[in-house]
Amino acid sequence: MACIKRKRGRWVVDFYDQNGKRREKWTPKGANKTQAKKLLREIEEQVYKGTFMPDLNIPLFSEVAQKWIEYKKPNLRASTWSVYEGHSRNHFHDLDPLKINRINTATIEKFITDKQNSGMHILTLRKILVTLGQIMAYAVRHRYIDYNPLRDAERPRGQGAEKSKKIRILTPIEINAFLNAVEDRKYRTLFKVSIFTGARQGEVFGLKWSDIEWQNKQIHIQRTFNNQAWYQPKSETSIRRIDLGPFMIAELKAWQKVCPTSNLDLIFPNEAGQAINHNNMVNRHFNPALKKVGIGKIRFHDLRHTYASLLIEQGENVKYIQSQLGHSSPTVTLNVYAHLMKPANQESACRLENTILGTNGDQMETFTKKEVRALAVTS
Repeated sequence: MACIKRKRGRWVVDFYDQNGKRREKWTPKGANKTQAKKLLREIEEQVYKGTFMPDLNIPLFSEVAQKWIEYKKPNLRASTWSVYEGHSRNHFHDLDPLKINRINTATIEKFITDKQNSGMHILTLRKILVTLGQIMAYAVRHRYIDYNPLRDAERPRGQGAEKSKKIRILTPIEINAFLNAVEDRKYRTLFKVSIFTGARQGEVFGLKWSDIEWQNKQIHIQRTFNNQAWYQPKSETSIRRIDLGPFMIAELKAWQKVCPTSNLDLIFPNEAGQAINHNNMVNRHFNPALKKVGIGKIRFHDLRHTYASLLIEQGENVKYIQSQLGHSSPTVTLNVYAHLMKPANQESACRLENTILGTNGDQMETFTKKEVRALAVTS
């Protein structure tokens, strides 16, 4: 049974750990009996949970972070892993030299405050805290600590409005001007596919001729090419079929006749028959065409936003838009594009009235008079 005792003028906790090994833990010099009892209770709880570890064996935060990042590498896309690795290498210098079990909620909140005072953008800080939370969760799973102190820490709040990435929507006039300014036929067709399908950049880069279902007039999204590597789509709903109109079907058939051969059967191969390079596409074809027609700089991803916004503007069902975009749920679609929805929709109100009343409201008045007369007779 664990107990405290005096030894050489200091209080000592005498106990057996979870493995049945007898141990002693000395209190700091000058500690009183009350502090020794508190240490005893902490050790008993750790032994009960199976998390007690001698001080010499407790790793530093930097060591746990390194183990976590090595553990994550086989399970993440290269781009995602690179972000996590960058966070752990560049942003945790204040935590790196601390023993992992010495990091508590107060330590985390001081870390957050210091980052805010240094001028770090709140969105960046929130991303860093996601990484920190995963490192601490890893420490809990491996019994270095009892709980994740980040869970109880007060999260950072923005001061006023937070600026997010602005969505730039092209108008139909801008779309046509942009496409006409693209000189290379391959890239002009690629940009058309992006605008008329809303597919993500990596999904377009990874398209194969076998993905086109000519009879059904659909493209089957089954893979993505990002950061020079092939991946499965980011979620189950990302594996989807996107509807094609007759114009896009004709464009693809015309491109297929002159498309360079590719061992990978790619719709948009580079000169070597491999998937094209993002930087080459943007710098040599995308940006120059935008500049030529005076649209200004936009992101390639804004072509996807343009597709979604045009579907919304023409009144398509949100569930249908979600399925075409490959979002996990309509809620995700609404969160991104709700600001594009009409705050007032007289056309919808008129359609509802026409459905119920017929062509105008006179029919309802007629029905009401007949009902009143019928009630008068029965009464």
